Amino acid sequence: MTGKKIKILIGKPGLDGHDRGAKVTALALRDAGMEVIYTGLHQTVEQIVRTAVQEAVDVVGLSIMSGAHLPICQKLLELMKNEGLQEIPVVVGGVIPKQDILKLSELGIAGVFPGGTHFDEIVSGIKEIVT
Repeated sequence: MTGKKIKILIGKPGLDGHDRGAKVTALALRDAGMEVIYTGLHQTVEQIVRTAVQEAVDVVGLSIMSGAHLPICQKLLELMKNEGLQEIPVVVGGVIPKQDILKLSELGIAGVFPGGTHFDEIVSGIKEIVT
């Protein structure tokens, strides 16, 4: 990826209406030199996958505050696999209990950034995952 901007999709799946964290994180990623596509609120997993295909992203990021991170991530990864996108890493942030971090990793989530994670850690984590 040397010389190419990382292109990241930030998705807000489901009925969760809290997007301040996703928007602020999107700005931090943009300020770190990434190209950010933000889907907006209330996206279905299918819409997020479709946008990932249309935008040819390098990484998919989900912001989940609802507590439904395990089933949402599982469904997203299954749909991505069905679309031949299993090589695109997926990261997730938001309200993620510590006991679920390993479960998400076992599902195939490349990075987990619970609420309170510093922006520099998110940026460096995504750069490490993508490169």
